[in-house]
Amino acid sequence: MKTLKRFSMGSFVLMVLSMGTMTTASADETYKKCIDKSSDNASWAQCGGQWMQREDDKLNSTWKTLFAKVNGQTKTDLLAEQRLWVSFKEKACKFYANGDWGREGQVLSYPSCQAGLIASRTKDLQDYLKDMNQGGN
Repeated sequence: MKTLKRFSMGSFVLMVLSMGTMTTASADETYKKCIDKSSDNASWAQCGGQWMQREDDKLNSTWKTLFAKVNGQTKTDLLAEQRLWVSFKEKACKFYANGDWGREGQVLSYPSCQAGLIASRTKDLQDYLKDMNQGGN
């Protein structure tokens, strides 16, 4: 992790925000504004936690809408899939938080990775809803 320590803090933040981490999702505007107003790890951790919560709220709303519209085996299979995804999500991105990536990995990279993962799942569930509306289950 010595390589990461060579980056200036500003360069590291820009890298995380511009490239993302392990995801194709980019930071939402609220997160970007929060980070811009902050200059310490505790504040960045709070910004990241709030971003993950916003993504989780979107996911939960989409999940409730979808789950209410399905029946039978589809409902059973979808619930099993979601449970597996939640199990995966709880273990994903943890390498950023293990200390090897420094405090910035914990407060910048981990939330970015998690928020992107959650946003991706939300999009998948939204796609399922679109499929249903186009004549699926």
